Amino acid sequence: MANILDSVDQRTKLVGQNRLELLTFRLKGSQLFAINVFKVQEVQQLPRLNIMPKSDPVIVGVTTVRGQTIPVIDLSLAIGRSPIVQDEHANIIVTEYNRSVQAFLIGSVDGIVNLNWEEVMPPPAATGRSHFLTAITRIEEKIVEIIDVERVLAQVISFDTNISDDILDDELISFAREKTVLLVDDSPVAIGQAKTTLEQLGLNVVVETDGLKGLRRLQAWRDAGYDFEKNLLMVITDAEMPEMDGYRMTTEIRNDALLKDLHIVLHTSLSGSFNEAMVKKVGCDGFLSKFQPDVLAKTVQDRLRDVKPD
Repeated sequence: MANILDSVDQRTKLVGQNRLELLTFRLKGSQLFAINVFKVQEVQQLPRLNIMPKSDPVIVGVTTVRGQTIPVIDLSLAIGRSPIVQDEHANIIVTEYNRSVQAFLIGSVDGIVNLNWEEVMPPPAATGRSHFLTAITRIEEKIVEIIDVERVLAQVISFDTNISDDILDDELISFAREKTVLLVDDSPVAIGQAKTTLEQLGLNVVVETDGLKGLRRLQAWRDAGYDFEKNLLMVITDAEMPEMDGYRMTTEIRNDALLKDLHIVLHTSLSGSFNEAMVKKVGCDGFLSKFQPDVLAKTVQDRLRDVKPD
């Protein structure tokens, strides 16, 4: 199970085919959970942990992986369940999200499955741990709950959505008010962060919560005679989403004669080196790691300058 991401080329073969690989595991009991394999660096049996005084209660300690000291988060505790028993049956999943590396304490590892995003559905509206789910699927008649890791990390790490004064170009704001950004993401946390930053630039932000909804929105605008060149500044999309991922959505856009020239930026918590390969493959215009408000603002402002009349 170690070094799952050793072959970037192998993983990029899934890009544009609306497919994903999930690492499935258990916390306590029989319920299966999952996260995207693309975000996993390796899986280990629980190592010895060093306690961090005054840390968040869900951080059960730190460990060293490949010479780097990283926090270990009890994933069961983080989603509102009882803590994982730290014994010989426990494991950690080492992951990279938003340019940071952390490990999640879990119970047993189940395996890796390859699915089509069409088989992955948004979670049902509910309370409890569903609050921390980004999607659900079914494998061999068993329900698998896919964790919204961005929401889990938002409990532990504070994200600033404000744009630095030296980045914000006030002269562009009046022009930006004429423009719309289509933001496509399935994570409420990520939507809130990006939308807050974009609105500081004066932009009108339209949100869709998966790639299929995003594509249908664009197709509806197209059929209604929407002037994309005049009104739509860009599409900012997450990569992994239920029903249709951002790569497949981009592929569908590029195959549409009236949509193919839209400016599309991939905005994701997946690792940078992996996405650089995928951006080239599906034809995105750029890639941004979550969540960096100044970098997002700079990217959007550069696009505004490109389309602003002299």
